[in-house]
Amino acid sequence: MVGLLAAFLLYPAHASGTPRGDDPVARGGYLAHLGDCAACHTAEGGKPMAGGLEMKTPFGTLYSTNITPDPRTGIGSYTFEQFDRAMRQGIAADGHNLYPVMPYASFAKVDAEDMRALYAYLMKGVQPVSQPNKENRMQWPFSMRFGLKVWNAVFLQDTPYRPDPSKSSQWNRGAYIVQGLGHCGACHTPRGFAMQEKSQSDGGEHGREFLAGSTLDDWHAVSLRNQWPAEAFARFLKTGHNDYATAYGSMTEVVHHSSQYFSDSDLAAIGEYLRTLPPNEETNAIMPRAAVRVRESDLYKTRGGLGYVQFCSTCHQYDGGGVDKFFPPLANNSSVQSKDPTSVIHVVLSGWQAPETEQAKHAFHMPGYARLTDQELAEIITFVRTQWGNRGQAVTAAEVRNVRDAAGLKAEDASKAPLPRFADMLSRPNADQLIYGMRLMMDSKALMPEHVGDVLVCTSCHLNGGTVAHAAPYAGVAAVFPSYRPRAGKVIDLKDRLNGCMLRSMNGKVLDKESKEILAMAAYMEDMKVAVKEGQPIPGRGVGKMDRKILPDAANGKKIYAKQCAVCHGDQGEGIRRKDGTFVFPPLWGKQSFNIGAGMARTYTAAAFVKHNMPISSSQAFPLGQGGLTDQEAVDVAQYFTHRPRPDFAGKRKDWPKGGKPDDARY
Repeated sequence: MVGLLAAFLLYPAHASGTPRGDDPVARGGYLAHLGDCAACHTAEGGKPMAGGLEMKTPFGTLYSTNITPDPRTGIGSYTFEQFDRAMRQGIAADGHNLYPVMPYASFAKVDAEDMRALYAYLMKGVQPVSQPNKENRMQWPFSMRFGLKVWNAVFLQDTPYRPDPSKSSQWNRGAYIVQGLGHCGACHTPRGFAMQEKSQSDGGEHGREFLAGSTLDDWHAVSLRNQWPAEAFARFLKTGHNDYATAYGSMTEVVHHSSQYFSDSDLAAIGEYLRTLPPNEETNAIMPRAAVRVRESDLYKTRGGLGYVQFCSTCHQYDGGGVDKFFPPLANNSSVQSKDPTSVIHVVLSGWQAPETEQAKHAFHMPGYARLTDQELAEIITFVRTQWGNRGQAVTAAEVRNVRDAAGLKAEDASKAPLPRFADMLSRPNADQLIYGMRLMMDSKALMPEHVGDVLVCTSCHLNGGTVAHAAPYAGVAAVFPSYRPRAGKVIDLKDRLNGCMLRSMNGKVLDKESKEILAMAAYMEDMKVAVKEGQPIPGRGVGKMDRKILPDAANGKKIYAKQCAVCHGDQGEGIRRKDGTFVFPPLWGKQSFNIGAGMARTYTAAAFVKHNMPISSSQAFPLGQGGLTDQEAVDVAQYFTHRPRPDFAGKRKDWPKGGKPDDARY
């Protein structure tokens, strides 16, 4: 990609979308971005435009070709006329027909001046690479290319785009890009019996099928017809997200390699054009509307709601609004509500990665949840598609299974999640108490304001409701109490342990040991002990251990914090707030954070937690995409943030009355 990006960055664009100066190579470099040439013609880890990318089709496997100016293995010997014919008619220099996976039916709309500029760029702006093309592996009779001549005769319209004089120049510019180099119809227009875009036979760009939404390769590309405001289309193409959707699947690559580099005027033109297309049935279902507050009975009294709380709410929030610039909204999300649920099922099963752009160099990830059963996923996805005013239909376990099989995700993956499920609490005799206990731990400040002195919640440390290994999970904890604790110098029970957290991590006040709150939290933790028996080791208990021979470097920790942690916890450790002032991610120091008596205030305890759990959404590791730092990095950053200013702990003089105080204690 280096050569391609350099050509564009050296020649910034005017508002018109045309690079400065009259250099056709520079203009062609910009056009190559519009056409996303590199995405198909650059293999992973390969040299720019040298081909070799594997593309699977229902009829076999194709490999993209070398389009560098190498005269023997690339297109260096092509005349402009031969290049023009290949682009407009899908006919190579030697006369053989190209498969329409190469969207020449769209590229035919490119005007002569742009086609010459694109040719100039590929011949003079791309480094020649000697790399023979790979042989395709197409099934018979599709391996025989004679049928492509018939395909062209029936479906190909190889004339350049003709501007509509009744429309504005901006509208025509948008139409020219979308229908031509942008080849948006390749994914968003449904296919006919011969895999042709249906708009090729129903009236062209104004046909009822053009950009009406299409399902292909286990993904559903939603309708682009009039679904968003014009500026929302522009923002989506520039950043990979807007208030109604986020890029996924191959669209992530389009944003990364192509559309983020479009000029502002071209983005505005695309938005204006798409906004004027007449809506269709899918548009009416996914069109933005005011979000509706989810009812507590739906969130906490249904299996789908509790599954959402456990596996989705950390990032997407209870209101389905996500976190701007971090995690996409599910309320009002076009793909979530789509009539065809293929994509939302696919994303949940296989995971997601945000596009890396110039504006967002930190790519967030969502892990795949293929470990959950088809029925569990159907319940959660149905909840997401039908809440907050979303108008999607229910999803069945059979539909999840079909996408799972088509995506090649092994069925046995569904059994590899040995963790308790919130949804199972509904079948317990004391379900209401258990769910209340869970809520207290996930929304501690709001539900216990008189006893929580900072803005943390229990799940700030006990991730996903205390179900994540090495994130202080609750699973099995109830089985180890009562027990002796050196910090207290005596035997304590589970309620004492809970009150210890209220005093230290919450910097607050103790609860009466017979209060409904502490009884509910204790009952919830008791329910979390699953099959662990007394005396047995508990897998993933606590936060793990960190080698104390690793010496901390706070100066390096400050650098790591700025690079890896500040995006979620703020430059000054102040946390990230929602619009209403409540916290999405907690502060790591300052008056609103845990006090010096908390276990997390100790360097090596914090380092072990960070090592296993932070940053979240940095990978596709189940269940929160957590981890990624080395042991040394974890110790360094822990030393930095644990020793920043934080509240004192009044009871510190009573700790470790019989000795044994750790050497990394803050007092």
